[in-house]
Amino acid sequence: MATIEECRSALERLSDNMATAEGDVREAAALDRSVSCHIKDLDVTFLGRLVGGRIEVRDTVQGPPPKKAEIRLAMTGDDLLAMVGGELAFAKAWGSGRVKLQASLIDLMRLTKLL
Repeated sequence: MATIEECRSALERLSDNMATAEGDVREAAALDRSVSCHIKDLDVTFLGRLVGGRIEVRDTVQGPPPKKAEIRLAMTGDDLLAMVGGELAFAKAWGSGRVKLQASLIDLMRLTKLL
């Protein structure tokens, strides 16, 4: 099972990958939105902001998100590590229900470019 530190590190790697992306991916990552990522097996949530093409993790709280972020993710720590490590495709994980993504319809359409 992934640790909280490994999950935070994976979110930082994801942020780095997004910041260096080009074209449609860079455009999709350019949103300015609140973000939460609930790691279900650790029952911890990373709270932050997607801004300037990066995910800035600003806080870590125990349990589910205390308030509704504009972009909400939920998954296990192992799935987060596998996705960031390239071993699990986000589209496959999302389609199978292993990863939950909730956002406005417009944001979902933009975010699909990241998939």
